[in-house]
Amino acid sequence: MITRKHLDATISAPGPQRIVRGLIMLGMVLMMGTMGYMILERWHFLDSLYMTVITITTVGFKEVRTVSEPGRIFTVILIFIGMGIMAYTLGMVAQFMVEGEIRSILGRRKLGSRIKSLKKHYIICGYGRIGRVISHELKSHGIPVLVIDQDPESQHVLEDRDLAYIIDDATSEDVLIEAGIERAKGLVAVVLSDADNLFITMTARGLKPDLFILARADEEHARKKLLRAGADNVVLPYLMGGRKMAQSILRPAVADFLDLTIHDKDIDLNMEELQVKEVSTLNGVTLADSGIRQKMNVIIVAIRKKEGEMMFNPSFEARIEAGDTLIALGQSSELDRLAFILAGK
Repeated sequence: MITRKHLDATISAPGPQRIVRGLIMLGMVLMMGTMGYMILERWHFLDSLYMTVITITTVGFKEVRTVSEPGRIFTVILIFIGMGIMAYTLGMVAQFMVEGEIRSILGRRKLGSRIKSLKKHYIICGYGRIGRVISHELKSHGIPVLVIDQDPESQHVLEDRDLAYIIDDATSEDVLIEAGIERAKGLVAVVLSDADNLFITMTARGLKPDLFILARADEEHARKKLLRAGADNVVLPYLMGGRKMAQSILRPAVADFLDLTIHDKDIDLNMEELQVKEVSTLNGVTLADSGIRQKMNVIIVAIRKKEGEMMFNPSFEARIEAGDTLIALGQSSELDRLAFILAGK
């Protein structure tokens, strides 16, 4: 019985190498036949090559010249050898083409099954420089990602990075449905055109009203339109990049500190946002009584209240309440421990 594993092993065999091997053998037969006629019949190179070609291809044209008895015996041998190698080479070419088609079909089916199995994933619309960074960062944190991009050349990069993808137009409602938008947790619109990002945002918001949508904009007026269209947050990369470069000049130590805490994976110091659940033992407790700073050596940089108000550098009298989000700075292990307590587990 041929299983899927056996089929995959067969398809993954080095088909191009077999074709090259057949072509080399065919070239050797052509050389042998040409040299044989030149030696046995004393023919010129072109006549010998022509005779060899029509012989091994079984075309059936008449002989270039009268062939001697040794030449006829050589021709018979050449026919058997040439036909075998021709059949082998053509068979390898046909097999390679069929295998490529089977591989493509199996790949599409596997990708389709993977897309259908995605839940609470993020749909990244656009796989340019920004889209690649976002996809890599989310994937490195174990967050499922699906990429939609129009450029067919992106397919090989996406496959190499083991990302689910759809090569199509992200502004299409059918494509977003195919991407499982009804099961998605969020969508990131980072295509190059502000107009396309606006259209993607409007379409996604219409398909799923409670979807988190993050969009890119190049101009301030586009940012306002995207927010009105339903984006939860809009980022202006050029503005952010310019401000960061300015901070590196004005406050280099602060800029270096933020880079180390957010981007440097070699340093065990992270800044995380942690949700406070109703069942948490810290619900209703002040920062002074929580023991977060003393027991876990974690600094609470800010508290975003459930109403949306942001409390920066909260005092020890600040109360932790269900629905709040704590912006915390500390070691990864301690942040995980605090997240566990805030979740009431």
